[in-house]
Amino acid sequence: MNNKLKPTDQDSRYRQKLNGGNELNPIMSPVAAALFGLIGVFILYQFVGGILTLVIFGSDFKNANMNAVRLMTMGGQILFILFPALLLAKLVYEDVTTVIRFKLPKQREVILFSAGMIVLIPLLQNYLYLQNRFIEFIASNNPFIQQVKSFLDKIDKMVGEQYNQILNGNNLIEQLLIVLVVSVTPAICEEIFFRGFVQKSFELKLSPFVSILITSVFFGFYHFNPYGLIPLIALGAYLGYAVYQSDSIFVSMVLHFLNNFVAIMAYFSFGDEDFIKSSVLPANDILMTSISFAVLLVLFSAIIMYIRKDYSSNKNEANYDLS
Repeated sequence: MNNKLKPTDQDSRYRQKLNGGNELNPIMSPVAAALFGLIGVFILYQFVGGILTLVIFGSDFKNANMNAVRLMTMGGQILFILFPALLLAKLVYEDVTTVIRFKLPKQREVILFSAGMIVLIPLLQNYLYLQNRFIEFIASNNPFIQQVKSFLDKIDKMVGEQYNQILNGNNLIEQLLIVLVVSVTPAICEEIFFRGFVQKSFELKLSPFVSILITSVFFGFYHFNPYGLIPLIALGAYLGYAVYQSDSIFVSMVLHFLNNFVAIMAYFSFGDEDFIKSSVLPANDILMTSISFAVLLVLFSAIIMYIRKDYSSNKNEANYDLS
């Protein structure tokens, strides 16, 4: 009989191997911990942070000092997202490193998932074009949908105006600050919270697919972008998948930074008309956009299949090393 251990998800020794030799012993239900963190951070960042912003800068946001607003935004992410994530990981699990998955990834992993992200960014933009064209079509034939769309348009315009003000840098120093606030800080804070504490907590009780999906849905709603909700959920799912496969939070940090950095560079290069486009696609562009979407979807699917095959091969080899 082969004396090598064939691991299963129920095997304690295998779970310890996957967790870097550590068995997590939470002081409360991991699902409850994740939900508590989601509710708490939502209240802290959206409401407490919003009240502080209103107290400091007043209601005339357009005339506020934008550099101060940017620093306030960065501070809010650190104080109300990053700090609670680390604190909860410590209080609930004690082993912060294992929960957040502070493990350096292999260079190959970063390259593979970055290739997927490079395809995913234009794929989601094309989806957004087609989605908004479809919404415009059904709204034109349904008064109720038109009312809903008008309400969403107001929210979208408000969010867009705030982003435009934050992203409008007048010089190189301000542009570097924008990159720090919009690309670097969220890539660290949001990933440690969502893909670190929240997703890992769900994974301890739920399947990886369900854990990634739930985390991604919350990630999408947290951003208050009505037309971008589905793309944000899809983005969150890809980030979650990358973290699950690589077992490294640093992979999703790189991907998150890449996504936001590309958007900022598009804004710096082309202005607000080309940043997070939620405008309706002209009728004569539908065919080309549909073709582009289909081609990118096939290419992205091929990349995912290759990544899955690559990890499957590596895991099959690693299984025989467990004893």
